[in-house]
Amino acid sequence: MPADAPHALAPAPACAPALAPALALAGIGDEAGYGIHAQVAAVRALGWDTIELRTVDGIPLADLTEPAFAQVVAAVEDAGLRVVAVCSRIGGWSRSADQDVTADLAELRVLSRRCRTLGTRHVRIMSYPSGGLAEPLWRAAVIERTKALADHAERTGLSLLHENCAGWAGTSALRMRDLLDAVNSPALGLLFDTGNGIAYDYSAYDLLGEIIEWVRHVHIKDAITDAITDAECPAEAPRYCLPGHGQSRVADCLRLLLDAGYTGALSIEPHLAVVPHEGRRAPDAECAAAFTAHGRALTDLLAGLTAERPRSAAATGGAR
Repeated sequence: MPADAPHALAPAPACAPALAPALALAGIGDEAGYGIHAQVAAVRALGWDTIELRTVDGIPLADLTEPAFAQVVAAVEDAGLRVVAVCSRIGGWSRSADQDVTADLAELRVLSRRCRTLGTRHVRIMSYPSGGLAEPLWRAAVIERTKALADHAERTGLSLLHENCAGWAGTSALRMRDLLDAVNSPALGLLFDTGNGIAYDYSAYDLLGEIIEWVRHVHIKDAITDAITDAECPAEAPRYCLPGHGQSRVADCLRLLLDAGYTGALSIEPHLAVVPHEGRRAPDAECAAAFTAHGRALTDLLAGLTAERPRSAAATGGAR
């Protein structure tokens, strides 16, 4: 990256709490900015050295041209950042189980090369909307294609992380464990998102307690349920907010993870100024402000947990 590239980086403030030395704080870059320089600048403004990648200039990572991808690599390296994971479209809300799996396999082939360049193994996937398939056929299709994806991932050194979001196994701990058992691959694990329960009407905290031993990566967001009324169909819609300010029990989820010995990354996905599945994006300045506010709220939560943990250990005789 040229020395006079936009968004020059100031020295990063040290604001990450010393909660657990191996616990990385990260953020999904496109929630902070449209281009890669805005993304890395927002992460560094928080004093963090870890980023998660999804889109750059509105283009999914796997669809970037080789020159555009080379610019991403240069910007990340110049900022001194480590890439902890990439978010793919595989199995997501735009690709249903009745469609051809070719696009997903092609995306994974590209990502296997790009992840190697970026120095990360983690690729976020989901487990496919039904596309009108009845449950037994839906399950069979999901397992068949996830096996094919995991086989490729295993051969290329990737770790596929299924998120508790859209798809056959998206909201059910039983189905997640069924998927893990049926695929039976070390290349498949789970990604837990603290805020998705509000959007999909389940308790994320309760879900976490049932899947925690398979969780390899964590997304942090929070939301409040707002009642909305349609002429035909009353519904509840999530209104996203700072972590710890909503109904997702983010602090309780963090306690559960820490007590279980989780040492992966916590990656913020604010959804405050950017909501990809709704096609909503605010100007970059607003995105960066929301991103950094979300990151600081997370560090405040972690600082509070740090302060309370010695008391908890004392109360339990220091068992952990």
